[in-house]
Amino acid sequence: MEGPKTSRKKESLHIAIIGLGYVGLPLAVEFGKKFQTTGYDISSSRIKELKEGEDSTLEVSKKNLHQPNLRYTDKPDELKECNIFIITVPTPIDEDKNPDLTYLISASKLVGKCLNQDDIVIYESTVFPGATEEICVPLLEEESKLTFNQGFFCGYSPERINPGDGSHKLPDIVKVTSGSNKTTAIFIDQLYGNIIKAGTYMAESIKIAEAAKIIENTQRDVNIALVNELTMLFNALNIDTQKVLSAAKTKWNFLDFYPGLVGGHCIGVDPYYLTHKAEQEGYIPEMILSGRKINDGMAFYVSNNILELLEKEKINTNKANLLLLGFSFKENCPDYRNTKVLDLKNELSKNLKVVDIYDPWIDKHKVLKELRIDLIEKPKKNFYDVIVVAVGHKIFKEMSTNGFSEYAKEKYVLYNIQNSFPILNVTGRL
Repeated sequence: MEGPKTSRKKESLHIAIIGLGYVGLPLAVEFGKKFQTTGYDISSSRIKELKEGEDSTLEVSKKNLHQPNLRYTDKPDELKECNIFIITVPTPIDEDKNPDLTYLISASKLVGKCLNQDDIVIYESTVFPGATEEICVPLLEEESKLTFNQGFFCGYSPERINPGDGSHKLPDIVKVTSGSNKTTAIFIDQLYGNIIKAGTYMAESIKIAEAAKIIENTQRDVNIALVNELTMLFNALNIDTQKVLSAAKTKWNFLDFYPGLVGGHCIGVDPYYLTHKAEQEGYIPEMILSGRKINDGMAFYVSNNILELLEKEKINTNKANLLLLGFSFKENCPDYRNTKVLDLKNELSKNLKVVDIYDPWIDKHKVLKELRIDLIEKPKKNFYDVIVVAVGHKIFKEMSTNGFSEYAKEKYVLYNIQNSFPILNVTGRL
């Protein structure tokens, strides 16, 4: 058989979204507007909150959570009536920075048990080129007892969700699609075309689509690493990095990147998937690894920079109290996966008396349960020797210098990591 039955009518399609996080939930909602859709997540608490009309990721509004054709479940048996499966589970790295495919493998086995003749499985999770066909497909075959490209078919359409970005929602971002053969590729491309206003781009193969996704974030990582390294250099030369960047970006083709901590579930993770595959093939990707080394070391650099400023201002580090403003991995977003603010806290805690973290975007009870980090409810007044703006949340941008000084002692250091907004009379800045 060349591919799935392209004559399927819209009403015969039943789409299952596996994983209802930042990627899966918006996808389930959009498909739920036009197709029979089942949103599945292994977390019963996640399903409970969605059924109650709440989304802790803040990616979907309350009014959009309930669609006429959409239901939420944590029961695997309810997936057996579906015929299109879209897998959107996390693909993190382990402590040694190797790909952790635990969620992907579990999801593939789960879906494999539900497959019937002519069903389609589409992966959106970020992986290294070849992972879908080399790792996932054999699991689907084993669990379903069906043959790939005869009994069932696959595709890959990489997610491009940008958490906290209200201007670039799922329908507004061009969707790369692919399929395990031409008929399947066309079917999948047309399927996504029903919900993506920005249009689709059909890649020639699954491997090309996988590679296209992973270089998007690798490119950003390398560019940020360059700016981070330039910042270290300009600091050593006593030159204001922001003023240099402002001057340089007057040229039309200058790439507009800024220094900072590089965390999150994508930029700080995806390059390791690509380097893992490269090293398997005997190729050492020097530039990518160099960029990762620089960005992974930024928390250590910033910590040392702050300590040097304290010494310069003759503030005793052993008795110093520090306030970190922001804990999420990016601004105006509750997502704290792989946040490098945690690395910064750990570095600073080695030398300072108190390191408090305040972030109004974050569920402090969830952080305490998952990471055993106790975020403060509110900063103490007249208490801190150092205030560090770690994340450029809008609420922090709107604070004047007086707003910061409310929490500080009479003499204090104000340090802005991203330098994403101006502060007057700053003692220290990156």
